[in-house]
Amino acid sequence: MTPPQTKNRKGSRTRRAVVSAVLAVTLSAGGAAAWALDRFVIPHAQITNVSEYEASQAGTTTNSSTEGTSADTAATAVVTDTSYTSGDTGVTISTVTTGSGDDTVTYYVADVVLDDATTLKSAFAEDTYGENITENTSAIAADHNAIFAINGDYYGFRDTGIVIRNGVVYRDEGARQGLAFYKDGTVKVYDETTTTADELVADGVWNTLSFGPSLLDNGEIASGIEDVEVDTNFGNHSIQGEQPRTAVGVIDSNHLVFVVVDGRSPGYSAGVTMTGLAQIMKDLGATTAYNIDGGGSSTMYFNGSLVNNPLGENKERGTSDILYIAQS
Repeated sequence: MTPPQTKNRKGSRTRRAVVSAVLAVTLSAGGAAAWALDRFVIPHAQITNVSEYEASQAGTTTNSSTEGTSADTAATAVVTDTSYTSGDTGVTISTVTTGSGDDTVTYYVADVVLDDATTLKSAFAEDTYGENITENTSAIAADHNAIFAINGDYYGFRDTGIVIRNGVVYRDEGARQGLAFYKDGTVKVYDETTTTADELVADGVWNTLSFGPSLLDNGEIASGIEDVEVDTNFGNHSIQGEQPRTAVGVIDSNHLVFVVVDGRSPGYSAGVTMTGLAQIMKDLGATTAYNIDGGGSSTMYFNGSLVNNPLGENKERGTSDILYIAQS
């Protein structure tokens, strides 16, 4: 594992300034440039101090009954370089390398067994919900005392998708295949356009991700996954080719597997296609698997350190959100 990463809010601001300058030069002058800067670069905070906001919603949502479940087992927590256990919650990290030369692929697997489905939580960059608000995965994780975390779906880059986090509804704009984590340990791929956020919460949904595509259908590699476009907006039209990847898989109720594939680093890790990612998830025994934000965002964090090596440079790229398990 690499040394612990420190927060880089200054770096995030610098990146925004650089992107702003590039967009201002390359896009046509006037309304188009102003719109693009506003939509894809300038931060727009809608809810600040999300932690307090979610606590205030406990009386009006169904998540209040599950608060504090992990704290009851704090006395049994044990941390090593590769695993964590607290009661019946366990995280085991492993590294897999295949191929050779420029065809080498390196990926990281976190096998996670939860004592309660709500132990897996979500957090937003800067503890703020909105657009274009980013922070390194490791920084968000440290802010929430996470023992384990991966990058989320980068919800803040788009204005569509159903966003439910820790039992609270933030956005209800169904657009694509989503992934729903239920409080009973069930995890399902669903069509966002056929339901509403309120209906999902009423059915017991705890968290959602809105990216995709679904990688497996009943344990078999899904058809057409190489042709999916997650978005049609600026800068994120396709997710094809060999790329760094992040995925979530379901082995059984409350038994999940998270995979981060490094890429764009010939000789270390080339990345994988969508079909290649699906094959990894199938080989791990997942029956359901779902692709989430990849590329430079693909990050796995464990016990204070980065696990993977983003883009072969050991350098994180800011993201909108994470999934994490807090250390008891």
